[in-house]
Parts: sequence; C-alpha cells; structure tokens
Amino acid sequence: MALTITLPRADGQLAPYTLTGQTPVQPKKGVTFNRIAYSAAHVVANPRAAINPWLEASLDWDATIAYRQRLWSLGLGVAEAMDTAQRGMGLDWPTSLDLIRRSLDAARDVPGALVASGCGTDHLAIDDVKSVDDVIRGYEEQMAAIEKLGGKLIVMASRALARVAKSPADYERVYGRILSQAKQPVILHWLGEMFDPALAGYWGSASVDAAMDTALGVIAAHPSKVDGIKISLLDKDKEIAMRRRLPAGVRMYTGDDFNYAELIAGDGFGQEPTHGRSDALLGIFDAIAPAASAALGELAQGNLERFHAILGPTVPLSRHIFQAPTRFYKTGVVFMAWLNGHQTHFTMVGGQQSTRSLVHLAELFRLADAAHLLEQPELAVKRMKALLALHGVE
Repeated sequence: MALTITLPRADGQLAPYTLTGQTPVQPKKGVTFNRIAYSAAHVVANPRAAINPWLEASLDWDATIAYRQRLWSLGLGVAEAMDTAQRGMGLDWPTSLDLIRRSLDAARDVPGALVASGCGTDHLAIDDVKSVDDVIRGYEEQMAAIEKLGGKLIVMASRALARVAKSPADYERVYGRILSQAKQPVILHWLGEMFDPALAGYWGSASVDAAMDTALGVIAAHPSKVDGIKISLLDKDKEIAMRRRLPAGVRMYTGDDFNYAELIAGDGFGQEPTHGRSDALLGIFDAIAPAASAALGELAQGNLERFHAILGPTVPLSRHIFQAPTRFYKTGVVFMAWLNGHQTHFTMVGGQQSTRSLVHLAELFRLADAAHLLEQPELAVKRMKALLALHGVE
C-alpha cells in the first residue's frame, strides 16, 4: 500500500503527498570508478552532551565514523573536516583534528579507502590576525598536525587570509609557502562567497576571471604539489574554463552542487584527459551516496545514458538543499541522514538544525522521494511526522 503524509506547502496550506515507494538504485558490486569521487561528510552531533550547543561541539563518534564507513563501502572517498562537517560553523579545530585522526584510523581497516582532510586557519582568533605571516603560521600549524597523522591535505580557503591580504601577491606568497612544504600533493579549495560571505574577493580580486588567473598561476608554479583544485562557485562555465587551463595531471574536483552530473560526465574537450571532465568533491554526495555510487559505476562502464538517468533526478534535490543562503545546506544533508536512519536524531552542532524552515524541509522530503533517495520509506514517514508534530502539525 502506498504511503501518504500531509505536508505543508509554500503557501502555508497543508496537502497530502503520496510517496513513490521507490528506494535508491543499488550500485553494482566490484565496479571500479573512472573518476575520483570524494564525499564531504557531515558529523553527527551528540544530543545528550551537557554543553551549550551554540558555543561548544560534542560529537557522537560511533555514528560519525559509521557514516564514513558507509561512504567507503559505496566506493566514495571522504573529504574530512570540511565545511559540510560544519567547519567554521560550530566545529572547532581541536574537534576537527580529533575527527581527522579517528577517520584516518578507521580508513586503515578499509582497503582502498580515500581520505583527504581539511587544513585551514580557523583556529586563529580572527581579530588577532594582522599579517600574511600570521596566516602562514596558522596554515603551517594545521598542516603539521595533519601530516603527522599521515593525512593528505585539502588546503581550505582562509577567512583570515581574505581579511588581511592586500593583493594577489599575498595569496601567491601564502600558497607558495604551503605548497613548497607539502609532503604529498594537495587539493586546493576555492569556496565561493555564496558558501561563506567572509571569503568574498578571494585570490585578491572581486573579478572571478582575475581570481582564476591568480589561482592558476599558483598551480602552474607548483604543479607537482597539486593533486587538483576544488572550486565551489555554482557556475559550470567558470569551472569548465578553469578545468581546460589546468596543467597536465592536475584534476578539477567539481564542487558545483547545481551542475555536478554534467560536469562529471564531461565534454571530452582538451588535449589532456583532465581537461575534458571533472572529478568530484561534493557535499551533496553525502546525501545522495547510493545514487552517486551507482551512477559513477555506470559511467565507468560506458553507460552514459544510465549515469544521467540515475544522477539527473538528484539535481533538483541538490539545488533545493543548496539554495540561498547556501551556507545553510548542511541542515538538509543531516536531515537526509536522519530520514534514512543513519542517525537517531535531527540535532546538529551549533543548533544548525534550525536554519531551514519546516516548509523547506517538507519540500526536501518530496524531492528526496522523487529522486528515489528515501532508503526506508516507512521510517522516513515516521520521522517526518515526528518533526511535523514538533512544529504543531498533527
């Protein structure tokens, strides 16, 4: 029998919604991807901790690591301690480093498991950062801690650098220093201001084209130290333009949660294989992991039509989750994990579960069902009804 639930609409009225009843496509066993695909994984808060939730972070470590083990089992890598994990929005550096350590330890038991970890400057008190040298020291401190654990670096964009840099030359100096010291090739991370307003004008210019020139110059000066760059600008044309200009062997990791299907499939343009398609480092892959894995498996087998048939329906969901204010997308990611039974509660670090409205979450529920991403429809309905009741909708 089809499941039906009454949900609020954008006009404030209530209306019945009947679920499709279709669950996620399961990936084929033993398929090796022809793209590198990292999922920026969320963390599971500990709702029983006696803390001040807006000021302190406490994690459910067992559930947090179990979610990473699920991602690895689906063939996805884990981009650890990134903005999806609420880095800079409740997750502090000491907890982030503990998370990185635990994730790396767990990965050792999983053959082929990929982990890359966020290295930034978020432990610095922003008002105390007066110079580019302060930023360099901040990066070096986190870099040393992660590399001591054997971790691969994702060099995250720095709010402190955006604040004190006076020109593109300051960015060139900081990144040149960090890349020259890296023990293994790193992933650079260019996060647009829609994800974090404090990063406006990154790379020393308000012009995306000028900023891109600076970033490409940094990469060209250190090609052996750069595995790839993730850009999260939600502009597929800018990503493609930059992808085609990368040095041989340097990957474009799409961070475009609006256009990822098209960008991963690629256009085949360019002299280098990496010029014609993007690899992936995506927050949305956390929420759509089974579909992402199944689609990537089909792509690896040359089944482009099937790839789009699986991944295409997830795009409307992703665009909804990442709608403005984009920085609140983490709420949708955790909501999906709760609906699908991967955590027992809908509580987030910093109380961030409150950043989206009930109407937003109701539409997310509909879109998740339409994309066949509700893994246990009965459980999802039960939990959605509990949330509705909490908001006075019986």
